[in-house]
Amino acid sequence: MARLSDLSARHQLFMRTYRYRSVDWRPGARLTRKVDACRVAVVTTAAFFLPYQEPFEVESRGGDVTYRVIPRGADLSTLDHAHKSNAFKHESMERDPNVALPLDRLEVMAAEGMIRSVAPRHFSFMGSISAPARLVQRTAPSVARALRQDGVDVVLLTPV
Repeated sequence: MARLSDLSARHQLFMRTYRYRSVDWRPGARLTRKVDACRVAVVTTAAFFLPYQEPFEVESRGGDVTYRVIPRGADLSTLDHAHKSNAFKHESMERDPNVALPLDRLEVMAAEGMIRSVAPRHFSFMGSISAPARLVQRTAPSVARALRQDGVDVVLLTPV
C-alpha cells in the first residue's frame, strides 16, 4: 500500500490540507446472504472508457462527475483511461486493467462458484473529483438505480 511519504512534496501538502468531506453511511447496506449467492459489480474511479465512448473531461472544474458503463465481457485490453491525477503511477493499470477493474477475476470467481454471477454492467468514474456535490446528488443515485435494476447484491469499489 502506498504511503503519504511515497508522494511528491506537492502532493503530500495537498493531501494534508485538502478539506475532505465526511459522509455518514448509516444505516448503510447490509449483506443478507452469503457471497457465493451474490451477483457482483465493480465501480471504479480509474476513469476507464471503451474506444467508442467519450473520454472523461480532465479539464472539468471540480472534476468530471459523469460515468462510463463497462459491459460484462468487454475486452479490457481496449480500455483507455483519462485519470487526471499524477499522484500515482498509471502504468500498472494500463498494463493490466484488472488492477482497478477486476472483471476477469470476477469471471473466475463465478466459474469456481465463489460468487453467483458477474453483473451485466460495471461503472467507471473519474477519480480526484474535488467538488463531489453533483456526483453525490445526481450521478451516484443514477448508478445505484442501475445496480438495483441489474440485481446486484455486492459492489466492489476500487478507488484509484
